[in-house]
Amino acid sequence: MEMIVCIKQVPDTNDVRIDEKKGTLIREGVPSIINPDDRHAIEEALRIREAHGGRITVLSMGPPQADDALREALAMGVDEAVLLTDRAFAGSDTWATAYSLGKAVQALGDFDLIIAGRQAIDGDTAQVGPQMADYLGLPQVTYVRKVKVGKGRLTVERALEDGHEILEIPLPALITVIGDLNEPRYPSVRGIVTAYREKEVKTMTAADLGADPEKIGLKGSPTQVKKTFVMVPKRAGEKLEGSVHERVDALIGRLRDRNALR
Repeated sequence: MEMIVCIKQVPDTNDVRIDEKKGTLIREGVPSIINPDDRHAIEEALRIREAHGGRITVLSMGPPQADDALREALAMGVDEAVLLTDRAFAGSDTWATAYSLGKAVQALGDFDLIIAGRQAIDGDTAQVGPQMADYLGLPQVTYVRKVKVGKGRLTVERALEDGHEILEIPLPALITVIGDLNEPRYPSVRGIVTAYREKEVKTMTAADLGADPEKIGLKGSPTQVKKTFVMVPKRAGEKLEGSVHERVDALIGRLRDRNALR
């Protein structure tokens, strides 16, 4: 089973700050992490390899410092890491990102399965995975919480708001996964040492991909962020005290006072 896992290095949203003048995220001094959903994608690939054999390549697009996220993935146990890094990619929206990652997948050669996290915590769009599948012409399933590998096929359970559905898709395919799927492992000490001393993170530029300059970066992005800002609460919150029944009664009273309940 040849697998490609797409990951993203994101700022830890527990410590996000906004530049009020520029309307952009302040990334300097903010710790970066592997996007949480992507950690579940890595873990599932590792479990599939343990059960069925194969090889795992982790793929990411970002600045040179994203090397740290890829080395963490190597420390977890993946076989190879590839970073798309080039100033030409700067400003890419989800469509331009999906195109660039899709070109990289084509450059990497044959594969059976692409796994990605449902969405990144710094954008929350959940669009890159499906757009990659569209570009590559692959069957896709999103919000996956269970995976079973068969001969040339994949059976998955997809989470819905009011339940779930079970789908069977042919390989090669692309799936995006959610946190209910598994519990990601921690890198071992030996894995960390190997990742930093013995492993290599391969880098690729736009030229290496043969990417169309009109389809990457700002030029290739049909959507662009106009402004980013922090929401300011309109009123202070209120903590209800007492027993469960007393708090429920108080809450119902507050809702009725505001005509939210009749």
